[in-house]
Amino acid sequence: MTNYVDRAGLQVAEVLADLVETRVLPGLDIEAEAFWAGYAAMLADLVPENLRLLNVRDELQAKIDAWLTDRKGQPWDAAAYRAFLEEIGYLVPEGPEFQIGTENVDPEIATIAGPQLVVPVMNARFALNAANARWGSLYDALYGTDALPGAPEGKGYDPKRGAQAVAWAAEFLDGAVPLDGASHKDVTAYVRDGAKLLAMVGDTAHDFADPDAFVGYTEDGDTGTFMLRHNGLHIELVIDPSHPVGAASPSGLRDVQLESALTAIQDCEDSVAAVDAADKAEVYGNWLGLMTGDLSETFDKGGQQMTRTLNPDKVLTAPDGSEVTLPGRALLLVRNVGHLMTTDAVLFEGEETPEGMLDALITGAAAMHDLNKTDGPRNSRAGSVYVVKPKMHGPEEVAFADRMYATVEAILGLPLNTVKLGVMDEERRTSANLRECMRAVKDRLVFINTGFLDRTGDEIHTSMQMGPFIPKGEMAGSLWLSAYENGNVDAGLALELRGRGQIGKGMWAKPDMMAEMLQAKTNHPMAGANTAWVPSPTAATLHATHYHQISVSDRQDELTKRDRASLDDLLTPPVLGGRNLTEDEVRRDLDNNCQGILGYVVRWVDQGVGCSKVPDINDVGLMEDRATLRISSQYLANWLEHGLITEAEVDAALMRMAAKVDAQNAGDPAYTSLVENPDGPAFQAARDLIFQGVSQPSGYTEPLLHAWRRKAKEMQA
Repeated sequence: MTNYVDRAGLQVAEVLADLVETRVLPGLDIEAEAFWAGYAAMLADLVPENLRLLNVRDELQAKIDAWLTDRKGQPWDAAAYRAFLEEIGYLVPEGPEFQIGTENVDPEIATIAGPQLVVPVMNARFALNAANARWGSLYDALYGTDALPGAPEGKGYDPKRGAQAVAWAAEFLDGAVPLDGASHKDVTAYVRDGAKLLAMVGDTAHDFADPDAFVGYTEDGDTGTFMLRHNGLHIELVIDPSHPVGAASPSGLRDVQLESALTAIQDCEDSVAAVDAADKAEVYGNWLGLMTGDLSETFDKGGQQMTRTLNPDKVLTAPDGSEVTLPGRALLLVRNVGHLMTTDAVLFEGEETPEGMLDALITGAAAMHDLNKTDGPRNSRAGSVYVVKPKMHGPEEVAFADRMYATVEAILGLPLNTVKLGVMDEERRTSANLRECMRAVKDRLVFINTGFLDRTGDEIHTSMQMGPFIPKGEMAGSLWLSAYENGNVDAGLALELRGRGQIGKGMWAKPDMMAEMLQAKTNHPMAGANTAWVPSPTAATLHATHYHQISVSDRQDELTKRDRASLDDLLTPPVLGGRNLTEDEVRRDLDNNCQGILGYVVRWVDQGVGCSKVPDINDVGLMEDRATLRISSQYLANWLEHGLITEAEVDAALMRMAAKVDAQNAGDPAYTSLVENPDGPAFQAARDLIFQGVSQPSGYTEPLLHAWRRKAKEMQA
């Protein structure tokens, strides 16, 4: 049960009031009374507009449903469809040319290309790991994953495996920071000669091909580091002949540390299961700790207690003898929730209030602790707060977000546009109107990205009445997807987001398959994206090698010459169009989607785990969050709607897959069996997601997940 206190006409959950008034506001020169009064005024002003925008979503969807239903079975007419969408205001006219005008952006976002982590901020350990993933050991990333063939032998260090990692890293160094007339694999010593770094091969000294690559060093007897830079990213050579790895190297090279996760999104949204005031206070408390710098987490590992804290900056000596400081942590963005959901953490006139508005105010206030720092590690040295805003539909909703964050800035006494926004291009109406969405937030925009899963979920829901969709495995080859991915980059380049923000690509979902990632994820920098999501610090280190292999800036120059992606292609739904699937094809996709839904929901609802590595139907661990659930539930809702499957067949598949999911989770002592609890919250949530999928707003999973998670918490209490 949530207990409330009265604040400026609001009912604020005690746990949230305590966090804000004892931890967030002290030191900010903001009185609690003024803070809550400002929020009450913000709600009175903005809630009616928020509700109106949600109604517009429903009205447009109803019109699209009716139009598609009337033309079911007819040949696809792209011109007629486009004209209809323009008539109802789904497509808006493009205005005059403009450019993004965002100022005071940190280089990790504005100018340097590199990996981006996304983690649930509700989990302090994960949040700390992500923040500290700015630097990662290339040797460890190779040694401990399938990036190298085979596996380590024995329980201790395997010198043969280590030699594989050393050889791979030397080849990488030859490509990123080559030597004149030699290979890094043959180096017997790295030595500093005044302001120069030389590589010795026997008695012969070799210069680096780019002398300016050497940017700093530390020295302590025989040990030390040499810092290099390529494509804006740093590479640290760690010298320690006393270490077993360094002792095996003629040069004493113990490790190659790569600048890895340049940025990390601390997520309040899809990867967390925050359904009530207590959950929200935990989310905000962790974000606050990241901004103050004092977040820590003590945990047991191998029978020993460990405490994790935030890494300090790296302090080195520059070649000219001056001091140089490099950030020791990823630059952190925070992902607030979208416009749809409400929270019981604050009540206004007895009703729950928009969760996204509360996120905006509390995470913004917490970030002021970073803005106020005058020394030591800082998140934003440019004096900005970075917020990623998801699940917005079209320019009007983006403009509303701009207005909302301007209101937050006024409450907190921050200059206009201190809060920078990343716009997630994951809804169909945003994709189709992306340039106008960018215009609506042009002076605080720092990020656009594509998200295949959420975007596919909205693609299905928007075109639900047109017909049954193609199998999920074929979606990656559909016409709309290439137009979507290319169009996002085209817009970012045309509107000069370069130098001011990120053009991002989506997640690599297979955290155990690093060899495959090394082959496949070159596609993201080649697509012109200067960042792409990775599921772990190890993946960030390996993905960082791609940004040394590929100059994103050069690639973007090439892409500015191509034709603009086709809007008609983007708006062509990937339906079967008269094609008949075999019984085996239908059952395979039915089982696959049911297994994925149950595997995710059972952790979300029963355990409050919003993102984790969930085994798929083939027992391959995939990183899943609500986006994966949205696409799976919408697929089955679509097939049900058009008679490819029946309700009885879905129920039978859910029971078959419940046994599969139970077996996959047999080693988890906190797990609750699905087979033994078909009437329990998790199983019933899975059923609702499918059978009520057509009626869910935009096909979102949050309303049902939150309701069933709250039910589960009540039962557990």
